[in-house]
Amino acid sequence: MIFRHSLCALALCALISSHAAPQSAPDAAALNGLAPVTVLLNTDDGKAALGANYTVTGGIQTGAITQPTLLPFSEQQQQALRDAFITGSNLAQLADGFGTTLGSAYVARFHYIDQTRTSKLPQSIGDLISYATAVSGVHANAGKYFFANETTDGKKPVSPEEAAILTESGGVEDIFGKAYRIPARTVGADTYGNSRPFQTEPRVTQFEGPDYLNNPSSNFVYNHGPVMDLTDSPSYPSGHTTYGYTGAVLLALLVPERYAEMIVRGAEYGNDRVIMGSHYVMDVMGGRTLALFDMAHLLANDPAFMGLSVRGAPPIKDFQSAMKKARAELMAILQSGCGNAIETCAKEDAGRFSDAARDEAFYDTTQTYSLPVVYPKNAGVLEDVGKLSPKAGYLLTQAFPSLSLEQADKILTETEGPGGGFLDNGSEFGVYSRLNLYAAARRAEQIVSGK
Repeated sequence: MIFRHSLCALALCALISSHAAPQSAPDAAALNGLAPVTVLLNTDDGKAALGANYTVTGGIQTGAITQPTLLPFSEQQQQALRDAFITGSNLAQLADGFGTTLGSAYVARFHYIDQTRTSKLPQSIGDLISYATAVSGVHANAGKYFFANETTDGKKPVSPEEAAILTESGGVEDIFGKAYRIPARTVGADTYGNSRPFQTEPRVTQFEGPDYLNNPSSNFVYNHGPVMDLTDSPSYPSGHTTYGYTGAVLLALLVPERYAEMIVRGAEYGNDRVIMGSHYVMDVMGGRTLALFDMAHLLANDPAFMGLSVRGAPPIKDFQSAMKKARAELMAILQSGCGNAIETCAKEDAGRFSDAARDEAFYDTTQTYSLPVVYPKNAGVLEDVGKLSPKAGYLLTQAFPSLSLEQADKILTETEGPGGGFLDNGSEFGVYSRLNLYAAARRAEQIVSGK
């Protein structure tokens, strides 16, 4: 069988090459926020979490652990192959979260012609997608090398300020290599550190099928090459998941009528990385948390996140205004394409996101992946989002504008997932790891509709 080099994920490649050396406030926040993974070997609870990360990841990948996935497992494997590609220029692959009718209308206008050519997006929508995915992508990639071997790119050492993140907390680089006894540069390991599951797990189920562009592929040739080759690409956090959640939240905000379903699409996209054997569940949870943190700060027009120079993306100085303009243009396009009011078309769904109970059951499994508690003080109690992370509310207010920021933060607090996970150390960043945007969106819908 011939496999074409079709999963290069051009958008991700662009984001990977765009990390700048000087540390900005957003860079520091991302690295500090993701850093609790590096201290897990220092406590019994942390060691238990690392052990569960390994076991759960392997169980999901092989099918030994049965998840309530949106598709039967063999079909979900095929979806995972398609999700290995990143449609970064237009988010087309995530559009099935819009449902049958709206999703079709979106892809009819915004799609990939082949690996390098796409249909043209209106500038307002294209700029919004490019900027948001570039900002979060840069942070994900910086984290990969920082947590692998304390470099910016595998070779260049990080600044003394960044290095202090580990030394001051007692953290270590290459945490997965150390925990799973396959440290960097040993036989079969990632050269830089934090080897991936297909390198550390005793068994990885192989499967093949068409990729997003209908070229033949398999998870083996994706992971090992020549399709992608992740053998020297550090695992934590998951860049694909960061992209998937960033894109899903963007689309949810642009079409609030499908907010909850689009969040499930982000969860599926991340979970598919585990099925591929490409990522641990901790990688996915880290990518999700990073995406939500970055998106909240973008939506809040945080000055530190505005006007950044990231390769391939024109700087946006007012993200809220950019969102409003893009939403107006997209709504007109989708309404014309679906031939009816958006509210009507949004209800027309015969696809895998059409069952709310199934959506919720699947999303809930990805909230913690049943990993054990690391920070008991935060387990079983609600953390006040308004006090810890007040900008989080913008994840809801931009979709449900009749809500005040205080109401949105209250909803996020009341719908939080279980606390005390490996990132939930009481920090502003950590609370994003337990936000349950699916439940929050459903609650917001009820409040706005007066039910």
